[in-house]
Amino acid sequence: MATVDPEFKQLARANRRKMNHAETRLWWHILQRQFEVRFRRQHVAYGRIMDFACLSLKLNIEVDGSQHDRNLDRLRDEFLRARGWTVLRFWSWEFYRDNEAVLNTIGAKIDELKER
Repeated sequence: MATVDPEFKQLARANRRKMNHAETRLWWHILQRQFEVRFRRQHVAYGRIMDFACLSLKLNIEVDGSQHDRNLDRLRDEFLRARGWTVLRFWSWEFYRDNEAVLNTIGAKIDELKER
């Protein structure tokens, strides 16, 4: 098992305590929907912090605000995909506009990954 950098662990803990509003709402919905898979908030892996990670399905869900750099996010997603992860990325405003559509997309992806 790979060793996790203590600084990343500390940052992940801090991020769990100060999730933005969209992340907090999504986390609440994930818990309420009970997708029958377990998610971890601010999971540290490969020297990165994933917003919401389902380890059993290797599914990473990211909720991005306006501060995100699309080029860095693209590189990060490619890195994770090369290691077998599926990445779903949503803008915060997508969750605010139609959270049910976001949750349905997540649910559909979970069902798809379970069938593999």
